[in-house]
Amino acid sequence: MYEDIIINRLINDLNITEKQVNNVINFLKDGCTIPFIARYRKEWTGSMSDEALRIFFEKYTYYKNFYDRLDTILNSIDEQGKLTSEIKNSLLNAKTLSELEDIYRPYKPKKKTRASIAKAKGLEPLADYILKQDNEGDFEKYVSSFINEELGVNSVLEALQGAKDIIAETVSDNASYRKKIREYTFKTFSITTKLDPKAIDENERFAMYYNYIEPIVKIASHRILAINRGEKLGILKVDILGEDTTNINFIAKDLIKKETIFTPIILDAITDAYKRLIFPSISNEIRGDILEVSENTSIEVFKSNLKELLLEAPIKNKVVLGFDPGIRTGCKIAIVDRLGKVLYTGVLHATVTNQEILKKEALTLATLIKKYHVDLISLGNGTGGRESERFLKEYVFKEYPMIKVDYVITNEAGASVYSASKLGTEEFPNLDVSVRSAISLARRVQDPLAELVKIDPKSIGVGQYQHDMNQKHLGEALGGVVENCVNLVGVDVNLASPSLLTYVSGINSSIAKNIVAYRENNGEYKSRSDLLKVSKLGEKAFQQCAGFLRIQDHYPLDNTGIHPESYEITLKLLKYVKLSIEDIGSDILTLKLNNLNINAVAKELNVGVETLKDIINELEKPGRDIRDINVKAELRNDVCDIKDLQIGMELNGTVRNIIDFGAFVDIGVHQDGLVHISEISDKYIKHPLDALKIGQIVKVRVIGVEVNKKRIALSIKQVGK
Repeated sequence: MYEDIIINRLINDLNITEKQVNNVINFLKDGCTIPFIARYRKEWTGSMSDEALRIFFEKYTYYKNFYDRLDTILNSIDEQGKLTSEIKNSLLNAKTLSELEDIYRPYKPKKKTRASIAKAKGLEPLADYILKQDNEGDFEKYVSSFINEELGVNSVLEALQGAKDIIAETVSDNASYRKKIREYTFKTFSITTKLDPKAIDENERFAMYYNYIEPIVKIASHRILAINRGEKLGILKVDILGEDTTNINFIAKDLIKKETIFTPIILDAITDAYKRLIFPSISNEIRGDILEVSENTSIEVFKSNLKELLLEAPIKNKVVLGFDPGIRTGCKIAIVDRLGKVLYTGVLHATVTNQEILKKEALTLATLIKKYHVDLISLGNGTGGRESERFLKEYVFKEYPMIKVDYVITNEAGASVYSASKLGTEEFPNLDVSVRSAISLARRVQDPLAELVKIDPKSIGVGQYQHDMNQKHLGEALGGVVENCVNLVGVDVNLASPSLLTYVSGINSSIAKNIVAYRENNGEYKSRSDLLKVSKLGEKAFQQCAGFLRIQDHYPLDNTGIHPESYEITLKLLKYVKLSIEDIGSDILTLKLNNLNINAVAKELNVGVETLKDIINELEKPGRDIRDINVKAELRNDVCDIKDLQIGMELNGTVRNIIDFGAFVDIGVHQDGLVHISEISDKYIKHPLDALKIGQIVKVRVIGVEVNKKRIALSIKQVGK
């Protein structure tokens, strides 16, 4: 019924054509996934990106819910026999769910209220009489006529109070009043916070909000989230304050026609309506609205950070030793082969002060490195990380120079979550939790994406206040980022875990397990068509997933992002340039493809221009990995603890998290330092993401240290000054 309206709203909101809207809706209804539509249906969508399609889907879902709710409201009012053309038009012209609910409020079935009690006592005619503000007749005598002990009206005062309760609810239910008051309150009122006298704020985390006030229209997203966190913890008391008189006078000016004996009664009812019903409700709505905006802003930052982290470059074809530092129980180590298979696990005491023990442990480690031909050490950046790094440099590399092995500092965030998870337990049921963390650290450098998908994105450590947000919305948004990254990179079906396969377009957890089970029972997949032999993987699932799965060392096209549906066109293209499938990736093929008139060839081969461009890109670089090389920081070995820091020190660090007001940088002292947005650049930047990204190596100057509070202030712009 409302499909045409929804289509027009999407056209206007997203600035796209009706054809694009209809095509995307049809693809979605047909069960196509967003990654598939973005990658393989560009001609139909106008090359809409994955992100644009997700925004489309969110808005489309919102509008469907909006008009479903509109239908429910229309039917409800109609069943009451109160649906007039004016009310219907008001509802049809509403643009948001809050507008719908405001219009519906007077007709919405209510729980027991003061007004409903008064109406049950027969006082509604009295309320109507007062609102008419007609001085004719004996008012006192008229009021007295409503006294009825059986109905619970024992006096004139009780009758008047009941009438005022009815008037107050009528005022509160007025949609135009609520809209005007909401707008004025948002524009002119302020959020105020105070320390709860009964609260204990350990480490004074919310000190800046002990006596704080800021206009609603100006308050930044991260402060909204911080205030909400403080309130939830019972540390802060939060209010919205402003000029209430203006709001009350606005209603009075509209409702009171002239000065009469009814004026004081109506004013009392208006004041009561505002203070008891309207303002508390609107305050909650405004706080909900600004919280939603703040959450959305924070989620966007989170998504950007997560994407950078997931797309960090893998270090391939290396035997890696995962080194999980520890003080009390020692350092857990795990060696994995080039495909991530565990070869060895154990414990080293590398953070003790006893030199004899350190020398003994160094010999043990050197022996293991030689025995298993370790190429790289992945050292966690947690507690004991600096001491472990010093152990490697001074006791292993220095004493055993014949050992040629590199090392990188790896962010531990989320490793402990994975190791204690159901998935970690299923993968390594006979290993200790901490040993699983060492395995995760090793695999994380081999293929960050493949390992990080095993961890709840909220636990990877690149967001802010994520546990205080709408978890469903956050989960969907971050899940979309992971799905996008996995399909952007592509997945080797002969190596992938069920966790990784689950994020591939068209594959659910059940099919993912079946893909792995088939591989284990029948050996490696030799062609994409083999996937059709997997239980529950039908034609539709194959269409959605095939282009994102890779198979090496067999049919060349199966190791590209070219979809099987385009194989025939691809072969025609190769024939057109007088080369064969064996020439894929060669310089001569690249040269010939680069000299093509794309539009003319697309027309001759009867294929879309965008699809042809994608085919050419894949033929030029088959099996390519789009992830860029990420340089790791080499941290100083003379700073191991926050106590070692001094104002003015300049250190290398790795950007671990970016938030609205700055970035957290790992400088190797177990506590990330904060570079406030004002200390990032001499030039004006609107957001830290304008200048930094996750995993970036930066040089920082220490400008503040609070050991007791574990706070480190850093600056990028002051380096070298």
